[in-house]
Amino acid sequence: MSSDDTVRGFSARSIETYSALTPDQGEAVLRLLGEAARVDGQQPVSEQGRLHLRGGSREGVSHLLLTVGDELVGYAQLEDTDPVEPPAAELVVHPVQRGHGHGRALGSALLAASGKRLRVWAHGGHPAARHLAQVLGLTLFRELRQMRRPLAGLELPEPVLPEGVSVRTFVPGKDDAAWLAVNAAAFAHHPEQGSLTQRDLDDRKAEPWFDPAGFFLAERRGELIGFHWTKTHAEEGLGEVYVLGVRPGEQGGGLGKALTTIGLRHLAAQQLPTAMLYVDADNTAAVTVYERLGFTVHETDLMYRTET
Repeated sequence: MSSDDTVRGFSARSIETYSALTPDQGEAVLRLLGEAARVDGQQPVSEQGRLHLRGGSREGVSHLLLTVGDELVGYAQLEDTDPVEPPAAELVVHPVQRGHGHGRALGSALLAASGKRLRVWAHGGHPAARHLAQVLGLTLFRELRQMRRPLAGLELPEPVLPEGVSVRTFVPGKDDAAWLAVNAAAFAHHPEQGSLTQRDLDDRKAEPWFDPAGFFLAERRGELIGFHWTKTHAEEGLGEVYVLGVRPGEQGGGLGKALTTIGLRHLAAQQLPTAMLYVDADNTAAVTVYERLGFTVHETDLMYRTET
């Protein structure tokens, strides 16, 4: 148990830490996340974090459940898998239970669990999250932009592939190892994406949205050199530039632009009204490319960290 105290007007508040959640606990957390998303307008925990809620324990991942009496009112996830960067966390408090110090209690528990070396995501960058970061002594470290553009009436030129390059779609099982290797190389500077494992890939292949027909691989002489993995959010009417990567040494030749065009055309053919993507604000080259393709900022996720 991480903490146990009495909250004004409440039963005892407790925070317990688990390396894995039971199915019932996982469902309770998903309900909490769903209610927060409904009120806040975006998911409080990333896709990766939501995938970690099931399937047993995962190395370096822990779950903090904050309860008041028998009611789950807060959740935090701590992932300590990066060999260099401090552990990364996400946290959420049920909308009707906010304003009672639960967020601060979860944040303090995360600081204690990480040895006061911590990075925390604030999805949507809401004022309350910025205030909590200040209270916990965290400073702004990273800005991740969600950009969108309409797909209706999309007019893009024919993609021009570099000489000797062809594009086909992903074959589950056959292409896994090659894709993981190129993904790791393309995102060596990006701890969340570049560290994906076979288990992480399998998790995504098992999701209802997964469609290999929207997962494009670029090859030269049979060797994988780039990819564009698209994703559909059918309920929201969104098509996503999910992951786009080019192997180091193959960049700068127009492959990224061609793959982007191929993916956007695929999403438009699904009759989805809007395209979205995530990009780091300091990745000026990528931001410029997406702006030229008609993308504009829709919302921003902020990451805070302890001083190092």
